[in-house]
Amino acid sequence: MRRIQPRRSPAVPLILLSLAGAAAVLSLWWHNTPNVEGTAEWLTHAGRLSGLLGGYVLALVVLQMARVPALERRVGSDRVARWHAMSGRYALCLIVAHVGLIIAGYAEQAGTGLVDQSVTVVMDYPDMIKATVGTAMLVAIGLISAGAARRRMPYEVWYYLHLFTYLAVFLTFWHQLATGAEFVGNKTAETAWYALYGTVTALVVWYRLLVPLRLNLRHRMRVAAVVPEAPGVVSVLIKGRRLHRIGAQAGQFFRWRFLAPGMRWGSHPYSLSAPPRPELLRITVKAVGGHSTGLASLKPGTRVWAEGPYGAMTAARRSRGKVLMIAGGAGITPIRALFETLPGKGGDLTLLYRARSVEDLALWDELKQIATERGARLLYAVNGPDGARPEITPERLRHLLPDIEDHDVYLCGPPGLAEHAYGALREAGVPDRRIHHESFEL
Repeated sequence: MRRIQPRRSPAVPLILLSLAGAAAVLSLWWHNTPNVEGTAEWLTHAGRLSGLLGGYVLALVVLQMARVPALERRVGSDRVARWHAMSGRYALCLIVAHVGLIIAGYAEQAGTGLVDQSVTVVMDYPDMIKATVGTAMLVAIGLISAGAARRRMPYEVWYYLHLFTYLAVFLTFWHQLATGAEFVGNKTAETAWYALYGTVTALVVWYRLLVPLRLNLRHRMRVAAVVPEAPGVVSVLIKGRRLHRIGAQAGQFFRWRFLAPGMRWGSHPYSLSAPPRPELLRITVKAVGGHSTGLASLKPGTRVWAEGPYGAMTAARRSRGKVLMIAGGAGITPIRALFETLPGKGGDLTLLYRARSVEDLALWDELKQIATERGARLLYAVNGPDGARPEITPERLRHLLPDIEDHDVYLCGPPGLAEHAYGALREAGVPDRRIHHESFEL
């Protein structure tokens, strides 16, 4: 069987490049650090190192917020989001360690208390008032981004508070060059640091501001119609000019902002539920929150602001001729678009759709038509009359597809279903590299 060559993921090279940058920062500190003697010097030099690494990782945190296509479309938005969260935790820990170690080292050297030394550093050192405000903002943003706090907060509130990261980074940047021993008198290091932060800033401005502005001015999208699909599920048809030139693919998503009362301040990711047409895009959304519920009341003609396309769960990930798709709930939307467009013989395509009931099988008539036209297999699993849920087990998967280990699998659904199905697929013999999944949880 002919193997379809997948697009190479840049994840590993990017991780290695990030580690190389960290090694360069460590080298800068090493070459600028003489023999260390005494408690005060140990504390101070450890504070310098944690500060340098914290500043470097903070630049990566902002880069991961820039929505660079090479990351969003090829690595995957969910993986980039995990990198961002992990890097943010590392950066915050390093920055807090930097502050504590530097203050402790200076206090030990001067023979003063920690509070007195803190006041001296903040008030007397250049750019330290701005840095203190920025650090306090970073700590606050880190706390509200923690799991427990984040789950209690409306997405829009969290999103706009999160944007203050940019201001916090700006405020903390200047003291690094003004007081950092590695930069004072070292033009090469200073230029490299400016280049790092300048490049990250340019990427943020370009991909977060200018690219979306150009996209929306060029394509001028509006709501064409809202169509009920199933209980609590609607499709929003979006018209615009030359939409095929956006370059979206089946399996990808946009971040959508609908300029309607009560919705214009929220931007949420929804997948395309049909292949892009020259003048029409379609999303299908299940009502699970205030924003998604409000889509049912959108009026034709409502202006739409979109950012994207994003996502790596596309046909380019396919490496085998045979494909199994597993969808649950609203996860059917990108799977439905892929079901229609994945290249290959229809008999090599199998779609398993998991829902609570037959009535909850959104887009079912369309799926049946696609399956008939392509000669593909279409199956569903719904709860029994007593509410019992049919489990996706390795045994059932092997019974369904005896050669399942030779399949690529596209998986999209609620976290519980996705996690359970992933484990069953691995036990059934499907390699991790051939299970393609993206989570769009916020």
